[in-house]
Amino acid sequence: MQTHVSTTPFGRRSLTLAHVATQARAKERPPEKAVHKWKIFRAICTAKPRIGVSERALSVLNALLSFYPETVLTGEDLIVFPSNQQLALRAHGMPPSTLRRHLACLVDAGLIVRRDSPNGKRYARKDRAGEIELAFGFDLAPLVVRAEEFEAWAEEIRLEQRALAFVRERITICRRDIVKMIETGMEEGVPTRRGGQGPADWIEVHALFRSIVERIPRTATRQALEPIADELSMLADEVLSLLENHVKQSNLSANESHSERHKQNSNPDSLPDLEPDLQEGRGAAPEPKDETSRAPEPKPASKTEGAFPLRMVLDACPDIVDYAKGGISNWRDFLATANVVRPLIGVSPSAWEEAQTAMGEVYAAIVLACILQKGPTINSAGGYIRELARKAQAGEFSIGPMLMALISSRNRARKSA
Repeated sequence: MQTHVSTTPFGRRSLTLAHVATQARAKERPPEKAVHKWKIFRAICTAKPRIGVSERALSVLNALLSFYPETVLTGEDLIVFPSNQQLALRAHGMPPSTLRRHLACLVDAGLIVRRDSPNGKRYARKDRAGEIELAFGFDLAPLVVRAEEFEAWAEEIRLEQRALAFVRERITICRRDIVKMIETGMEEGVPTRRGGQGPADWIEVHALFRSIVERIPRTATRQALEPIADELSMLADEVLSLLENHVKQSNLSANESHSERHKQNSNPDSLPDLEPDLQEGRGAAPEPKDETSRAPEPKPASKTEGAFPLRMVLDACPDIVDYAKGGISNWRDFLATANVVRPLIGVSPSAWEEAQTAMGEVYAAIVLACILQKGPTINSAGGYIRELARKAQAGEFSIGPMLMALISSRNRARKSA
């Protein structure tokens, strides 16, 4: 006697053509074909964006596979028939309504097939020898039939993930290299023009770098990041070429001691004045000494304002981390990075000294990080920090609202993204 296999779901659940197609493919499965159930499950987890299932649905599939006694899916009988109660327990206590919804998702995705009994219960009938001759539950045959398809999708996604990681690494390395090479070019007075062509100065090079970096989205695909990575790579090559040509033209001696003397004799005050329109009537003050060897606490700009946590400052102004040589883990690192950023955004030594005198060394560095974060919205960073220093001297300026405005802006950007 040939037993009719159930093809329609019990109750009010409808049968779709997609379900019929899945059942037809399951019938074409060769009985001798064997698939490791956990290997194919890992492939499905990797390929879940292509399949269209969620993590919760995959936890239900994991529970269903655990009810199949063998490790290898093969043979004619691939039906598991756990009750909802037992299935919910193995799905980490999932509520019954959620369990039914994710089971329907697995059926719609073509991962399992319903084999419902006349009353909708899941059970098996055994013969006199104790062998299962008829079972009602969920058929795992589609996993065997589509094993190659799932493996191919998983491999495509793994390749895409590796390619995306490679592009992100390229961008990170280029950003680090460009920032440090620009810093070296400014400190050593390397010219940026060759044969009358090229950027006017290192400020223009840095502005070009920032214009490229600001186009990097927070969450992006490989296709969106590759053009940006190419532009950064080209810019890094051009900046490196400027430095190499300068080294060749300077005919530096290979003697290590000579190189050390050259570094010690470099004069940071020889940097070009980045805000000439604000220097009329002012004497060029020497650049303040770098006192970052100790880790000072922030000096309040007013009597009512206290120190801000470093984590809060970095959350409001994350761009300054790009200029840190080894990351920012304390105030000493933050001050050292601010001294690197200061000439890049066009703040002269005299303006910097005024800000440090009026606000304190740490608060002046925080204001500098805020100016960097605001980017092109500030036309003259040097004039802006002078104005804030004047207000701080008069007790009319507080850093708190500036930091909170930046944090609020970033939170709105995250929500909109």
